[in-house]
Amino acid sequence: MTQLNVAFWRRGRRILFGLAFLFAATPAFAQGINPVLGEMALGAEDAPITVIEYASMTCPHCASFHVETYKALKEKYIDTGKVRFIFREFPLDRLAFAASKLARCAGEDGFFPMIDVLFQQQRNWARSKDPAAALARIGRLAGIDQAGFEACLGDEAVSKVILQNRQTGDTTHKVASTPSFVVNGEMIAGGRSIENFDTIFAPYLK
Repeated sequence: MTQLNVAFWRRGRRILFGLAFLFAATPAFAQGINPVLGEMALGAEDAPITVIEYASMTCPHCASFHVETYKALKEKYIDTGKVRFIFREFPLDRLAFAASKLARCAGEDGFFPMIDVLFQQQRNWARSKDPAAALARIGRLAGIDQAGFEACLGDEAVSKVILQNRQTGDTTHKVASTPSFVVNGEMIAGGRSIENFDTIFAPYLK
């Protein structure tokens, strides 16, 4: 992606802590929601390459990467045991934060499929006159009813995990744009084509 809007980035640290109070508290798991709280990863744990992606669900460049490049990366490198792929949320706004929570509430098996759907349909829900209702409709595809959706948005444990990922990206990896990728410890900013990743990965696969 391009560099983040400077004014927004300066507000990023305040947003990080402010997001924790975005939604009114709702009893966790009240509607049978069982969100995942651990690291979201695909691929062999002993893969020679570890890729960490920091992404915001409302970022158009993140959506472009997932629509145009991610499938090829998964087939060529993740599914073949060459790459361990870790997805970390880096919400840039309230709506991205809500969408990230919805993905977590889709469950361990539903997380990455939900991420794919959210990015593929990003223009529809992110630009909707009622984005919360649009997200709720997507949630129903994963079996999350309205009550479950509201419980998900109010789950403090999920909020904590997402905010921690954002803080790690901010303080540890100095994320300054989304998407950003950390490849075996090296920061690679901006969306990349599969050909770019071929070049980046080549030294690790000799």
